[in-house]
Amino acid sequence: MTDGKVTPLRKAQPCPECGRPSVRASYPFCSERCRAVDLNRWLVGGYAIPVTEEEDNQDEDFDDRG
Repeated sequence: MTDGKVTPLRKAQPCPECGRPSVRASYPFCSERCRAVDLNRWLVGGYAIPVTEEEDNQDEDFDDRG
């Protein structure tokens, strides 16, 4: 049998919030606090996908009459 040590499936990556090593329970973050900080940024609109006017007008040019 083995000596009780388990090899992790992936290396710990740096936490995207603070840079400390990530932990399995909160992956990819190092703690629940960092996870909550990131979630808060999503909820208040801190992260956004940029949109240009050209992308918005593509739906108007579509003609589905065949």
